[in-house]
Amino acid sequence: MELQRPREAASLALSLLDLTNLKDDCTPGQIASLCQRAHTQFGNTAAICIWPRFVAQARAAFGNNHSIRIATVVNFPSGDLDVATVVAETERAIADGADEIDLVIPYRKFIAGDEAAVTEMVAAVRQACPEPILLKVILETGELKDKTLIRRGSEIAIAEGADFIKTSTGKVAVNATLEAADIMLQVIRDSRKKVGFKPAGGIGTVADATLYLRLAETIMQPNWAMPSTFRFGASSLLDDVLNVLAGGEPAKAATGY
Repeated sequence: MELQRPREAASLALSLLDLTNLKDDCTPGQIASLCQRAHTQFGNTAAICIWPRFVAQARAAFGNNHSIRIATVVNFPSGDLDVATVVAETERAIADGADEIDLVIPYRKFIAGDEAAVTEMVAAVRQACPEPILLKVILETGELKDKTLIRRGSEIAIAEGADFIKTSTGKVAVNATLEAADIMLQVIRDSRKKVGFKPAGGIGTVADATLYLRLAETIMQPNWAMPSTFRFGASSLLDDVLNVLAGGEPAKAATGY
């Protein structure tokens, strides 16, 4: 895949996109629209990512077709719920038809030095996600800030069975950054396990997406990024992707990196 060309990058980004609506005031009508937007004339997004309360609606819309996967969030966005509550959230979401669970670690406890809280949470939710349900673990890297914490959080998540590690909820001041991505991708590489990476929050243009794809290619290997190993969590990226694929002028990088 020639990532120097915007159309090729846009096509790849489309296939890797978890099209997201996690607005606090999200409505059933917006979810219906999101399900429709996930099907485009240029191909489908990898998934939609929505609040648990809308999973059953989305499953009814998609039926038994799992080509567009349904991702939902648990312990979101605060990371402060107890393990039993989060496991119950997870089990309910899967029963409603979720294919993927995006779990926020108890990052405030982690910052305070409680690694065991992270281990316990990830292990318990992993146990509640039978195959082929994917578990994506959200580190909230913009709150962790410290490189050592980001690295250690990545290592714990992978050790406890995460299928993906994800940067952010999109609900804090600093979300996905290339610096955090660099650390997380290195941990994935060093683990020698098949673990995916998901940057989320603030990625709104094909130019933004290309920066992350190039970084992944540099740290991992050419053509490593595919739906089973890489996702973008984004609500607005699809607009620029479709614009570029339709022949429009790409927007400039929005992230300022």
